[in-house]
Amino acid sequence: MIYPTTSDWRAAPRKKVLLFGMSGLGKTHVASMLRGTADWFHYSVDYRIGTRYMGEHIADNFKREAMRVPLLRELLMTDSVYIGSNIAFDNLAPLSTYLGKPGDSARGGLAFDEYQRRQDQHRSAEIAALLDAPLFIDRAHDIYGYQHFVCDTGGSICEVVEPENPADRVLTALAEAMLMVWVEGSDEHTEELVRRFDRAPKPMYYQPAFLEAAWADYRAETGLAAERVDPDAFVRWTYRRALAHRQPRYAAMARHWGVKVAAAEVARLRSPHSFIELIAHALEAAR
Repeated sequence: MIYPTTSDWRAAPRKKVLLFGMSGLGKTHVASMLRGTADWFHYSVDYRIGTRYMGEHIADNFKREAMRVPLLRELLMTDSVYIGSNIAFDNLAPLSTYLGKPGDSARGGLAFDEYQRRQDQHRSAEIAALLDAPLFIDRAHDIYGYQHFVCDTGGSICEVVEPENPADRVLTALAEAMLMVWVEGSDEHTEELVRRFDRAPKPMYYQPAFLEAAWADYRAETGLAAERVDPDAFVRWTYRRALAHRQPRYAAMARHWGVKVAAAEVARLRSPHSFIELIAHALEAAR
């Protein structure tokens, strides 16, 4: 780790941290709080994915839908309108909408092979965006003068790396540049995330082998043909499985590549100083 001890961490003139864990446990809350000061640069991996690496895919999908409407088709063909996504740190809807859900097209679903294609695009984009993070540390300092750096990762980071592999190129690059911090949730947090997801199921990225197994198991359990699957019902059914699949991968990332903090402690943070102290305690506990 780039900060072997608490004294190294506290004394570091430039603090560089990567936050990982399940979506909804406070990573973006902390990053936004730190960004609110003049000292911390907030690098959002999902924002980078949606703008730099999947922006054209997202915009082209909007245009395909617009071309179905005669008025918009005419305007597009004459370059009279501009269509693009208004993605933001706190509004990643264009990215998740593009990723989509598999199933019945009448209910907004995608054919499974098209869904897999978009999943593969996301995997490549996420790896590229993660590898960009160390580059932005220097850019943030040299161009804008930021002293400190926080990398806010998506919940699927554990799906695109191999935590048990000491030569994993993504984790090696990230750990050499930043202190990796797992925001660990409790069983109560998991139940709340499941309830929240059940109210508003959202698209997400899955590891290919996990996705294929879940798709096969769901169809076998329900007896539905692929084109009859309710997209929301499938992702609801899959979500708890996905959390269980990711938990040991997060734990391995923390064990081999960083430290961990409790989501309950993260929720109480109100200042950069309290964040720095929380990380210091995590480093002490990891010794």
